[in-house]
Amino acid sequence: MSALLLGGCGASAADRDALDVYAASSLAEPFRELSEAFEVAYPGTDVRLTLAGSQVLRLQIEHGAPADVFASADPEHMQSLVDAGLVEAARPFASNELVVIVPLSNPAGVGAFEQLPRAQRIVLGTENVPAGRYAREVLLRASQQLDSDFATRVLGHVVSEESNVRLARAKVELGEADAALVYRTDAISSDLVRWVEIPDAMNVAASYVIGVVAHERGAQAAEQWVDFVLSEDGRAVLLRHGFAVE
Repeated sequence: MSALLLGGCGASAADRDALDVYAASSLAEPFRELSEAFEVAYPGTDVRLTLAGSQVLRLQIEHGAPADVFASADPEHMQSLVDAGLVEAARPFASNELVVIVPLSNPAGVGAFEQLPRAQRIVLGTENVPAGRYAREVLLRASQQLDSDFATRVLGHVVSEESNVRLARAKVELGEADAALVYRTDAISSDLVRWVEIPDAMNVAASYVIGVVAHERGAQAAEQWVDFVLSEDGRAVLLRHGFAVE
């Protein structure tokens, strides 16, 4: 029987062991679905998701936050924890790419990536947020391939830099921005935006990695969660939410 369909007798919340999964904000939808399925497959476990920017989660783990698993949208943040002995060997499990999102009304008339400088109110992630760093890489490539001042013009219209990609998306959803660079999966999961493709030659591949936090508490359940995400059923969930899988 599929792991996602395994059942068992339920347990009250007080009787279940907590599994704290710290994950990049862009993983919200698939990890919520996986959490529900995991609790069915392992009825003695209560999965608690903490979703934020990968850099924020890394800092929290460095300062002793009670995470059991860390899933990062940026291998560099994960590697910092591995090097510090705080996370066991990390494994890649998915990838993503960027798109430009605009409000449904598209007031700036951005219909192609090269038209992005038309937007007068652009939102990016901060330089420390994976999506923000990837966005700046895209703009640099665009300056090399489209127009030498492309990045300068776009950055000159940035009105807000957000600490995670969901906050960047929210600015566009609320009509507070004309455009933002976010992950494709963030665009797919919103009914309040439309998106514009970034040409492959200018886009970047965002690699997601997952690892068990190095402490004794919940080690077995943490390893089971990682295996669950990497399983055939876990991969199917990620694919359904727009991720590419390793």
